[in-house]
Amino acid sequence: MQSNVGLIIEEKAADIGNFMVGRLLPFRQKRAVGPFLFIDHMGPACLKEYQNLDVPPHPHIGLSTLTYLFDGAIFHRDSLGNSIEIKPGEVNWMTAGKGVVHSERTPEYLRGQDTYLHGFQIWIGLPKHLEQCEPSFFHIDKDAIPAWEDKGVAYKLIAGSIKDRESPVPVHSPMYFIEIKTKKPQTIDIGNRLFGEVGMYVLDGTVKIEGNDYGSKQLMIAKNASLCEFETNGQTTLYLFGGEPFQEERFMFWNFVNSDRSVLESAKENWKNQNLVAFPKIPDDDKEFVPLPEPKAIKSKR
Repeated sequence: MQSNVGLIIEEKAADIGNFMVGRLLPFRQKRAVGPFLFIDHMGPACLKEYQNLDVPPHPHIGLSTLTYLFDGAIFHRDSLGNSIEIKPGEVNWMTAGKGVVHSERTPEYLRGQDTYLHGFQIWIGLPKHLEQCEPSFFHIDKDAIPAWEDKGVAYKLIAGSIKDRESPVPVHSPMYFIEIKTKKPQTIDIGNRLFGEVGMYVLDGTVKIEGNDYGSKQLMIAKNASLCEFETNGQTTLYLFGGEPFQEERFMFWNFVNSDRSVLESAKENWKNQNLVAFPKIPDDDKEFVPLPEPKAIKSKR
């Protein structure tokens, strides 16, 4: 039988400023999985009392960002006027549309002490007709995220929808982001609930797919979502994500995404010139900003 695992991507280190992350997407051989364009695995990291997460104000266009923490806290501020602490299990969902600016920092009350940080930061593309929509922001409490158990397997639908469940996160296209946890070996067949393209990331433990073992820090891309069946080898935490891919190609430069390259060029000029109509300042965090990177030194600042 031909394997349903079409591609295995190893997590690779990436620098987002004063913090290292494990980058899963984009990858040279696979630029997106469904509408998912960019996935960073942050940590796990211990930040000493003299270290803090400080990603100054930086722009986005043409995408939604999803932040989901396992440990630690991040304080989010944006040019829409939102300011909120992100805690483990909550979902921060910001749709950039035609343009938004935000910053991500260690909360003030945690500065000066050892802290831990661990989680995902994800970019999800917008349908072509929404790429230039008005920006928006939603914060969803962890108790609002659908969670259930079936035959000893714990599920959580962080965002999107599957056959019989829907998350309150206001996504813009058919997609899903699912957490699966097991405490003992389990056989899981979830393919009849999925659609489009699907990727699997094993956070802890290992899984067996068609007789082969796969461990953490690996991203598997399935050839056929409807054939998504696997075994967990005891205590395992993994994530399934994907959905319907877009028909049009998405172009990326730094924090900008769009199906039209000319829109990226305009965004670059607007940020370089600090055009406050395109990219307003962030209330209470307007003293600094991340400069537009040179083409040969592009780093993601999310």
